[in-house]
Amino acid sequence: MQLDSWGWFFAAFCAVVIGVSKTGLAGIGILGTVGMALLLSPRVATGAALPLLILGDIIGVFLFRHHANWQQLWRIFPWAALGVVIGTLLLGRLDGGLVNRLIGSSILLIAILQIIRVWRGQLEPPKNPRVAALVGVSAGTTTMLANAAGSIMNIYLLAMRLPKLEFVGTTAWFFLVVNVFKVPFAVGIGIINWGSLWFDLLLVPCVLVGAALGQFLLHRINQVWFDRLALGFALVGGIKLLFF
Repeated sequence: MQLDSWGWFFAAFCAVVIGVSKTGLAGIGILGTVGMALLLSPRVATGAALPLLILGDIIGVFLFRHHANWQQLWRIFPWAALGVVIGTLLLGRLDGGLVNRLIGSSILLIAILQIIRVWRGQLEPPKNPRVAALVGVSAGTTTMLANAAGSIMNIYLLAMRLPKLEFVGTTAWFFLVVNVFKVPFAVGIGIINWGSLWFDLLLVPCVLVGAALGQFLLHRINQVWFDRLALGFALVGGIKLLFF
């Protein structure tokens, strides 16, 4: 991948943001993946970002492996796998701008619904199993098309009222499993290749720096602000995909 010095600086910044999102500020990773898409084009960025995301997931699992909520994970995993297959079939067959607008509008809708629930004091977690199915399929499809499923998972886990460490541990395990599951599909359609892997190798130190920074921030932010930031980053991600 041919980038000038400013391009590499921006790529490094995106990789740091990805690292921060995996160990600390849940949801901020959407800024890194969208930034990659602006730098490389959405299709190329989907493949280039995936190994970096997996590296961040591995670090997140190592640090927060004892905090995962496996009850929530087993509800979502099968549906997310179905979503990945759907996303693979759709990748390259739909206009990229249309895909981003669909994803962005969906994220904004569920974020607004969560804000309304909180405003009305409806703090009980939703128990309908169809909610987990819908979230799983949406997250799997979205992560394959645009590496933007973090916003969907953020809002779902906020609705489930998970404490911040359990939140980060659950998302780390979810995305490690889902992102590894995506690899054969990404290789098969050519979006992971030797060129993208070389690009990723150069950015590994940036992900490590971001992961250390994320852990530092996580232990210094209270639950209220963690929830607010997670929801805020979901809104930013939806707006970015919908309008830009």
